[in-house]
Amino acid sequence: MFTLAEVASLNDIQPTYRILKPWWDVFMDYLAVVMLMVAIFAGTMQLTKDQVVCLPVLHSTVNSKVQPDTSGKADFTTVETTTGQEESSARTVSLGSAPTVTPDILLSRATSSQYQPTESGQELKKEQKDSSGRKTNLDFQQYVFINQMCYHLALPWYSKYFPYLVLIHTIILIVSSNFWFKYPKTCSKIEHFVSILGKCFESPWTTKALSETACEDSEENKQRLTGAQSLPKYVSTSSDEGSPSASTPMITKSGFKFSADKPMIEIPSVTILDKKDGEQAKALFEKVRKFRAHVEDSDLIYKLYVGQTVIKTVKFIFILCYTANFVNTISFEHICSPKVEHLIGYTRFECTHNMAYMLKKLLISYISLICVYGFICLYTLFWLFRIPLKEYSFEKVREESSFSDIPDVKNDFAFLLHMVDQYDQLYSKRFGVFLSEVSENKLRGISLNHEWTYEKLRQHVSRNAQDKQELHLFMLSGVPDAVFDLTDLDVLKLELIPEAKITAKISQMTNLQELHLYHCPAKVEQTAFSFLRDHLRCLHVKFTDVAEIPAWVYLLKTLRELYLIGNLNSENNKMIGLESLRELRHLKILHVKSNLTKIPPNITDVAPHLTKLVIHNDGTKLVVLNSLKKMTNVAELELQNCELERIPHAIFSLSNLQELDLKSNSIRTIEEIISFQHLKRLTCLKLWHNKIVSIPSSITHIKNLESLYLSNNKLETLPAAVFSLQKLRCLDVSYNSIAVIPVEIGLLQNLQHFHITGNKVDVLPKQLFKCVKLRTLSLGQNCITSIPDKVSQLLQLTYLELKGNCLDRLPAMLGQCQLLRKSGLIVEDHLFDTLPSEVKEVLNQDTSIPFANGI
Repeated sequence: MFTLAEVASLNDIQPTYRILKPWWDVFMDYLAVVMLMVAIFAGTMQLTKDQVVCLPVLHSTVNSKVQPDTSGKADFTTVETTTGQEESSARTVSLGSAPTVTPDILLSRATSSQYQPTESGQELKKEQKDSSGRKTNLDFQQYVFINQMCYHLALPWYSKYFPYLVLIHTIILIVSSNFWFKYPKTCSKIEHFVSILGKCFESPWTTKALSETACEDSEENKQRLTGAQSLPKYVSTSSDEGSPSASTPMITKSGFKFSADKPMIEIPSVTILDKKDGEQAKALFEKVRKFRAHVEDSDLIYKLYVGQTVIKTVKFIFILCYTANFVNTISFEHICSPKVEHLIGYTRFECTHNMAYMLKKLLISYISLICVYGFICLYTLFWLFRIPLKEYSFEKVREESSFSDIPDVKNDFAFLLHMVDQYDQLYSKRFGVFLSEVSENKLRGISLNHEWTYEKLRQHVSRNAQDKQELHLFMLSGVPDAVFDLTDLDVLKLELIPEAKITAKISQMTNLQELHLYHCPAKVEQTAFSFLRDHLRCLHVKFTDVAEIPAWVYLLKTLRELYLIGNLNSENNKMIGLESLRELRHLKILHVKSNLTKIPPNITDVAPHLTKLVIHNDGTKLVVLNSLKKMTNVAELELQNCELERIPHAIFSLSNLQELDLKSNSIRTIEEIISFQHLKRLTCLKLWHNKIVSIPSSITHIKNLESLYLSNNKLETLPAAVFSLQKLRCLDVSYNSIAVIPVEIGLLQNLQHFHITGNKVDVLPKQLFKCVKLRTLSLGQNCITSIPDKVSQLLQLTYLELKGNCLDRLPAMLGQCQLLRKSGLIVEDHLFDTLPSEVKEVLNQDTSIPFANGI
């Protein structure tokens, strides 16, 4: 047998789950406990005291018979009624005095007296007169037998099984009430939700955020009364979301409304979070985000709760319908007619049930409890379907706090919050703080400023190749405030900082001229924008989608260099348009690294003053180039990796072009090079990393050419026409298939850099060393067997590459190359050791003359 505690444990839930128990569930739990106690009490009483006491109904034809003893004396086997009642009282405890049952038919004294001896007639009459009750001639075992028979035959089945039915029904109701806490697919979500909710409620960040909201309200009221005339101008105060003003259109992307005439109100921190609390709060934001994504996908918890409520309601109706019919069947007196006359001698018995009155009272109590339970179930169903519980709005929280971005939630997440509201609405209010991105950004800002102090940022400042002070911040939650205290910073790089915000304090950075935004759609305040518009000279923007480019970028009137790196072409080859560049009136250099199929038409907005245009494609074929004709002032043009097969004709109209770079295309022939004769200012031509097989003789028409790059092509010979370019100072034909250096190379008296690495040259012509202005000579990875002594004529030589040839020694005349040092001599170590010691000493000398290879 189980105990009450064991059965009651079915109704136990974890204490933390109680926040999900509305008042009706709690009330029904108490009702279930009371019903459980009724069932246990009734069952205990039935097992210990329940019994039926029966007496035969005496008829006139059924009399007590005298059974003679062996001694010849008359002996009457009689069991008086009082004796039966005394025996019954020895086995059971009656709740009240049972009324005496009087038989309807009395014994006939005449019939009885005829068997008595004549001499004792007077005594028998006196004895019968004095005795109480009537004799039935039944022994004790027969009474026990008939009592048990009539208990099963005469009593209604409900009187016998009432406690067990109540117990079963109550257990079913208890299980139905708490099944959603036990079912694995919902239990895990509920447990996770309650755990997160408790941590959010107790988090110091919740208190701080709500306190700051109250503080902001009080500060705003105070500001309205006192005014803000004493605060400096040009400090933006408005951080509320709103529509942009006509004078500052960049606000459409930044999402902030600015006003240069209003002062900024800085709200002091109410509390200070330590590092541990800050980390815990940031972890909570991440947990809430993941939990929301997981729970909002389904409504299983809601359906299960509705299902168990419907089951309880149906159970209530079923219990009420069949139980009410049995109230009147429970009675104290019962007539029993067992077919055991051959064993007892009687056909009819009148019985009493000693638990009848108590069972009836318990049944009425149970029906009352069930009715109350059922009405609460009906109210629960009304509540479930009265409002859409699969949607939850934080509108009231948004109105009461500064976190206007708290999103509404749905499905199981919404239902759990509705259940929590029935417990205490403060839980949802504090929980909403962790659904707000504004709140999260505030927390990140506090933690960020604690971690990235001025001293730490100063340690990360370095000098770049242009000898400028540079700071690179990577994957932070925001821009630390201390960054704007680095007033001597020249270059600021912000990479993968999605919530970057540039405040008015940037106006302190008077040396800042270059800004890098890599996947960082930074927002700026009005005063900060005014400063950037007047001081920023170079901007690098790297993006995945063109929408990531901040709108204020297109309004930087003094910007001179703009670098755009990202996707500007959709999958269906439609152009993703940039916004108008018309406001960039001082833009000189535009660098676009993307996947263009045509030059963006907006680039023509800056065509009149653009001097350098660079387009680096990712292998996408650049087809439409007509826009180039409008860029008449372009001096440098780079079209790299654009899958060009020929030199675009649009280039020939660029009369001011000085440098052309067509690197990494698919150009096979350059017959159009004759048209370059119209480009009088062209001095540098880069056709490297293509598939060019020959150089046309018409190259001689580019008389002002000073640099020619033809490396990584498929050239096998160098035509004499190349060496007629008297102004040529740099010639790069590395990594081709050239076997012979023509003797005409000696005509290039201005040649300073000659690169022929990675070819098939085996002999160096003596005419090569007539180019006495050579400073860089790259002869590596060829088949050269010897270096002529005339190498000593190259007095300005600073770089000589010989590695990867078939040399067995180096000429001692290298010592006469006054500017050549060991660091500029690229050769195998064993060859260097073949030089005389005095030559090696000369080459090992330090020099203050800067080395340059011209590449």
